[in-house]
Amino acid sequence: MPDPQIAVSADERRAEFEAAQRLAKRYRLEFVDMEQFPIDQDLFRSIPADLMLRYSFVPYRRQGKTLVIVVPDPTDLPLLDELSHLLGTPITVTVGARSAIESILKKSESSQRVLEEATESFQIQLLKDDDNLDENLTVERLTSDISPVIKLVDSTIFTAIQRRASDIHIETGDDAVHIKYRIDGVLQPAMRPIAKQFHSPIISRIKVMAELDIAEKRVPQDGRIKLNLSRNKSIDFRVSTCPMLFGEKIVLRILDS
Repeated sequence: MPDPQIAVSADERRAEFEAAQRLAKRYRLEFVDMEQFPIDQDLFRSIPADLMLRYSFVPYRRQGKTLVIVVPDPTDLPLLDELSHLLGTPITVTVGARSAIESILKKSESSQRVLEEATESFQIQLLKDDDNLDENLTVERLTSDISPVIKLVDSTIFTAIQRRASDIHIETGDDAVHIKYRIDGVLQPAMRPIAKQFHSPIISRIKVMAELDIAEKRVPQDGRIKLNLSRNKSIDFRVSTCPMLFGEKIVLRILDS
């Protein structure tokens, strides 16, 4: 999958570096120069790669039971509380430049495991309306070759459930695909923009899950997905598609049952 990120210029990196220094000084936090950052692969392997990429942080060191991490924005306290809960450990934050953190994540071998981890930790099961277990569709049955797009969709849904999102919005601009979550009524980016060439495969994957017409792109469609997360837990999604200027938009409303 090609890198969807746009290269950051030297001037932008310098400005980010200085802004991060000021932020650290203002809140009396340690500033970490990511240019000199030593990657501890054992520590990286102990942290879910999906969380590092989605929450834009890198693990720095351990101090007893506390994990010290580097983040671009130490003021986002709800996100940091949520991250501590997901990691199951107390965290202490230090500050680094955002583009430098993203560069470290790309260099770390942990980031290469993100899609594999997504499907290993989240094996969803698609249920038919009649809930006949003999007719359940697993991800493996939908395709004999588990593609990165399927893994991306599964990971996106899994993280939305983890973060208690009410909606997942997938839309495209003139050059990229944007995935957003609605959490506590606020629409926010779920991840960095994805290359536009993956828009059609992502939309088609969700249409297959919702049993919609993948060939119809000019009129709105509505469907439903039911996911079985465990023996006693299932979640319904209402799926709506809508044609837009740069391509179809799709919204998944999460209906926790």
